[in-house]
Amino acid sequence: MSEAKELGLPEDAFDKQDGEADLDFYSAPRLVTHIDDAAVAALTRHYASLLKPGDRVLDLMSSWVSHLPPDLALDVVGHGMNTDELGANPWLGRWFVQDLNRDPVLVEPDAAFDAVLICVGVQYLQRPVSVFRELRRVLRPGGVIVASYSNRCFPTKAVAIWRHLDMEGQATLIRLYCEKAGFSDIRPLVLADGRSGDPLIAVDAHA
Repeated sequence: MSEAKELGLPEDAFDKQDGEADLDFYSAPRLVTHIDDAAVAALTRHYASLLKPGDRVLDLMSSWVSHLPPDLALDVVGHGMNTDELGANPWLGRWFVQDLNRDPVLVEPDAAFDAVLICVGVQYLQRPVSVFRELRRVLRPGGVIVASYSNRCFPTKAVAIWRHLDMEGQATLIRLYCEKAGFSDIRPLVLADGRSGDPLIAVDAHA
């Protein structure tokens, strides 16, 4: 069964306008932030409310920045699509490149992490249920996943269903991914309302 059918969505829900290989698209480093400073600060505060010193964190779909609280000692593993970006991220003790749309299976062991963070990347997943099931597998019981997003994206690489939803609908879509993957205590939170800058919503869930 396709993931679209499993989720009750149209068969073309996870199609993209740009069929170029994702690793090729992301081959040039983009050393920029994709949300403004106020949204970054709101996300950092949210992470600070959830994480504790010594937590092991998987920063999925990471880049050269992770927006983590600067005074919090964490063990961070990064995943992304560009070696230059990941290599420039001072938070990452270890990192790896993997196209999750081609291979959603992570090499990380079961129950290895206290938290998984996905910052402004969930909109690009074409096999989201498979990925979220993997994330639940690598989280320790009670571990948290935080999927945050704004109203920005690379539109040709975002999946069709994402482009056709407003931000409230996108939160509902992420909730659906979480439910199908077996997460519980799923909560969408408005971290920045967008009245004076970029909007930012986070969907939290627990393994």
